[in-house]
Formats: sequence, C-alpha cells, structure tokens
Amino acid sequence: MALRRGVAVAVEGAVALFLVAMVAGQVLGQPVLLGYVTTGSMQPTLEPGDGFVAVPAEVAGPVEEGDVVTFRAEEIQGGGLTTHRVVGETERGYVTRGDNNPFTDQDGDEPPVTEAQIVAVAWRPGGEVLAVPGVGAFVTLTQGVLTEGQRRLAAALGTRSLLGTQGLAYLLVGLSVAAYVADLLVGGGRRRPERDTGRETGTSVRLVVAVFAAAVVLSATATMVVPAGPQEFGVVSAESDSPGIRIVEQGTTESTRYVLGNGGFVPMVTYVDPASDGVAFEPSAAVIPPQSTVNATLTLTAPPDTGYYRYFVVEHRYLLLLPQSTIRALYGVHPWAPIVAIDGLLGGSFYLLGVALVDTGRVRSRSRDGPSRLDRLRSRLT
Repeated sequence: MALRRGVAVAVEGAVALFLVAMVAGQVLGQPVLLGYVTTGSMQPTLEPGDGFVAVPAEVAGPVEEGDVVTFRAEEIQGGGLTTHRVVGETERGYVTRGDNNPFTDQDGDEPPVTEAQIVAVAWRPGGEVLAVPGVGAFVTLTQGVLTEGQRRLAAALGTRSLLGTQGLAYLLVGLSVAAYVADLLVGGGRRRPERDTGRETGTSVRLVVAVFAAAVVLSATATMVVPAGPQEFGVVSAESDSPGIRIVEQGTTESTRYVLGNGGFVPMVTYVDPASDGVAFEPSAAVIPPQSTVNATLTLTAPPDTGYYRYFVVEHRYLLLLPQSTIRALYGVHPWAPIVAIDGLLGGSFYLLGVALVDTGRVRSRSRDGPSRLDRLRSRLT
C-alpha cells in the first residue's frame, strides 16, 4: 500500500513538474526543462511536435560542434526561437543547420549565432538527443487556452496589462489566490458528520499554499527574466562617420545613451555585461527605483575593417529584496544565483505565512457542531 502511494505521489510530482515547466516556458519566453520543435527541419532526430530536455545555456558549459542548441534567430521564419545543430564555428559565431536541411542557416540570411543568442542546449545522453513525443501539441493547446483567456479577461476588464508574458504571470497569481479562497470557503462551509476520525482526507492546505507560493515565484522570475537578456546593436564600420551609433568610422569609438527602465513597483538592481569585443558599458551596475529610469552610457568601437558587425550586451535584472551587497556577491558566483535566492525568499516567506495563518493539516469534514474553516481563519486574524 505504501509502495503504491509512493508511486502515485511520484507520478503526480512528475506531472506537476511538467506542467510548471511548460507554463514557465511560456511566461519566460524560453525553454524551461523542456523545449520542442514545430517543423521538420530536425528530422529524423526530432519529429514535428517532439520535445527535448533543455539545459539552460548558463549551466550547459561551452557549446561544441554537434550540439543541438535553441537560439534566438534573427531571420529564420521571421526570427524567434529556433532549434538546430551546431556544425561549425567562425570568428563571428557558430554555424548551424537543421539535420533535415541541405544548407546551413548561414548560407541563407541568418548571421552566425553568438553565445549571447543561445538560450538552451538539448540534452544528449549517449550522444543522441532524447526525444519526448507529444510535447509540442500539449504546449500549443496550453498556449492557445492561456492566450484566449488573457484576451477575454483583458477585454472584459478594459486593460491591456493582462496581455503578454507579464500579464500571464499576473493571471497565474490571481488564479492561485482565487483557487485558495474557493478551497477555503467551500471546505469551511461543509457541515458533514465526521465518519472516520482516524484518517485524514481532503485537500492538503500545505499543497494549496505551496501552489500559491509557486505562482508568486513564477511571477517574480518573469519580472526579472523577461525584460533582461541579450540586447543587440548592429553597426556599420565605414570609411567616414555619420550621426548616430549605427554608422561609425572604422577604428574609432562612439558613445550613446542607454536607458534602463523599471515599470514595476519594486526597486530593481541591474548588471550589464558586454558580450562582444569592442563594447563598454558604464555604469555596469545600477539601482532603478520603481516606475523610473536610469541613464547609462554604451560605447562601441568599430573594427579597422569596413563591414557590418553585431555587438551584444547582456542585462541581468533582480528584484531588490536582498541587500545589494548580497546580490552582487551571488551574481559573482553565477548570474542565476540571485534569482534562486530571491525566489527562495519570496516562495518560502509566502508558504510559511500561509501555513501560519490558515492551517497545517488537511481540509477535513467536521462534526455539525464544529467551527468552520472560515471561523477559524477569522479567529486567527483577530
């Protein structure tokens, strides 16, 4: 009996992890644990709709020839996330090709892929990509339902703040709160006789609180990750200078203003790292107050040879919920370390507060004379 329950819990956990990964991927705009392909360009390695285990580029290590990578394409199918194999490397970046394509992406209009564009690397146990059938269909269906729900709610409430990835994060938090309140009211309003006092049945309050805390963490992660990431600047190294930063005289340097904005209600600390040679950024770290902007300076140095060049800087943003010195120290370890610490602080705080205010057991049926859950909540708050 214990073994059966253990297997059931493991299966439920795996399903929950799968769902969270899919929703998080939609919110963050990049694969989280699982990615998928929509076309046949990677056949026979990956069929249309097949998923794969996506290892974040920050922890995957150096990219090597033969790796299957997900990168932010500029020209392929109008731009966006593309999953192809690395088949070579040049001074300007990687050469990529779909396994089912006769030509490389760079034989077309796609520039060489830089490190800053790669967001994930497909896991290859034994040297072959592990394919997970059916992931694409599930994600497409989920994305359609979420997008339609966002559109309808935004139209009904007359606000565009519920659209897009940030709006989806808001909706997830709202749905978690609504589900929690509904469970509280329904569970507290029942007056069934207690049939078996020796067994706990019903919905785990800890589980409900944990779901709410996970939604808060997902929203916070989206707030930090979505506005950040690589920023690209295309520059022509020319024989003579022109106004602006797009055309720079070969071998010379030009600077421009770079605006760091924060549209939220919590202060943010941002770090900007050059991801290309010939790029300088000052200041490299800045605190952005709520609903404010901070001006920085971006400096680009044109190569001595004429031509078109791409420059990248990578932004990392963090909610200023920890001392800035702590965030800086964690950032020095790894750019994702402050996010993990801030998410842990938020998720742990909400979970502990929720359990302390509500209950630590399960929503069980009570005797007719017992107090309702709502009454117990009122007594705790008063």
